Amino acid sequence: MRISAREWLGQLLDAESFVSWDRPPLEVAASPRYREDLRKATAAAGTDESVLTGEGLLRGRRVAVIACEFGFLAGSIGVAAAERIVDAVERATELGLPLVASPTSGGTRMQEGTVAFVQMVKIAGAVAAHKSAGHPYLVYLRDPTMGGVFASWGSLGHMTFAQPGALIGFLGPRVYKALYGKDFPEGVQIAENLYHRGVIDGVVPVHVFRRIAHRALSVLSGEVRADDAIANNPRQAEPTVTIGRPDALLSSADAAWQSVRASRRPARPGLRDLLRHVTQRVPLSGTGQGETDRSVVHALARFRGQPCVVFGHDRAGRLGETMGPAALREARRSMALAEELRIPLVLVIDTVGAALSKEAEERGLAPEIARCIADLVTLDTPTVSVLLGQGTGGGALALLPADRVLAATHAWLAPLPPEGASAIVFRDTEHAPELAAAQRISAPALLADGIVDRIVAEHPDAADEPVDFARRMVAAIGEELSLLRGLPLHDLERARHQRYRRLGLPAGR
Repeated sequence: MRISAREWLGQLLDAESFVSWDRPPLEVAASPRYREDLRKATAAAGTDESVLTGEGLLRGRRVAVIACEFGFLAGSIGVAAAERIVDAVERATELGLPLVASPTSGGTRMQEGTVAFVQMVKIAGAVAAHKSAGHPYLVYLRDPTMGGVFASWGSLGHMTFAQPGALIGFLGPRVYKALYGKDFPEGVQIAENLYHRGVIDGVVPVHVFRRIAHRALSVLSGEVRADDAIANNPRQAEPTVTIGRPDALLSSADAAWQSVRASRRPARPGLRDLLRHVTQRVPLSGTGQGETDRSVVHALARFRGQPCVVFGHDRAGRLGETMGPAALREARRSMALAEELRIPLVLVIDTVGAALSKEAEERGLAPEIARCIADLVTLDTPTVSVLLGQGTGGGALALLPADRVLAATHAWLAPLPPEGASAIVFRDTEHAPELAAAQRISAPALLADGIVDRIVAEHPDAADEPVDFARRMVAAIGEELSLLRGLPLHDLERARHQRYRRLGLPAGR
């Protein structure tokens, strides 16, 4: 069902809060026939152009809005509509307002030809400048959104959701049939398919998007808040318990192997279990470029009131599952999102490693690992990495470099699983416990070697106390975020560089 611009604004914004920014449309050269088309469109749609702009309140938060009107010449974008959009984007940037846009359009206005076509460059440039200034840009795609509109400002959101059942694509089915003499494959250009393919973040009705946008803007604002969850549940306010360098664990010959076994228990809490104890969570999905990997989780959230982007491996139902290039590209999306919006990034490691397959090699697995590491080392925002359980190979290393690295008691980090290391060194797997100790893969050894900064305790095993452990870890992450946000970014970046420059060197060098 198509939703008009005014209906969308009415469902998104607080009642009676919308204030229009629109001025009379720019006069453009038009043939008599085109002028008649514009007159009829105005009468049919009840708007003077194919887009409405302005500002309003979204659950009390001031936002700028742009809404296409499909009833006006199929929501097509010509010079006047583009100028109205760019004026609104630039005004939102100047005012420092988050921008929520809802395209629905057949694409470029054919009556104005190429000059209308290139307006998408102007619009995309204004949106890019808005985002570069650190302001949120959220998109809700309505039925239908096609052509150059989808290929420009419809695809640039920090977060993109769509109307259920909406037709969304680049080449319209009618045009495709006219050009190629056959129907476009059924079900491809549907919002739900694009979500499953990792092109957009979700498919929800407008009233649900209103709630999601409210939570997202709360996080993306960067504001630090007292956490309501703590006030409502005193048990969550318990101080985090950490251990320093437990000599007993370091000296125990089989302690590292015990941790490996503990990290593999099916009941061990994973990233989704942690996220049950955060607030303002907004799930994101995919790379935005047609790839998704269900072995990872990507979200916006607050840890004890501290806003951040969260990305990490999800062990739920996926024990033994590796991560492929799409997961790493999704990780890089989370890095770019955090940096652009100037909020911290939290990375959670719990993986058996990167995918070992023909497809992974051909799709650029190794280069993506390299790019993740390089991006993290130079990222222009505070970062926290958490070793939650298994940390194997390049899939773990890709998420490791951070300003602060936390580890659960039984978490570990190794180039290969101990069984794999044993197979290389001894040509069997029986020496895995010995290799686990010798390679210093355990959390206490990582702490002693300067790879980990802090260990969050398990009493005695997270699988036996999943809720309490999750709360401790969430509290620890919140404390680290609070600490990092209080430090100058330049100092953080310099310390991060020095930290990884000195890894493995003797003290004093």
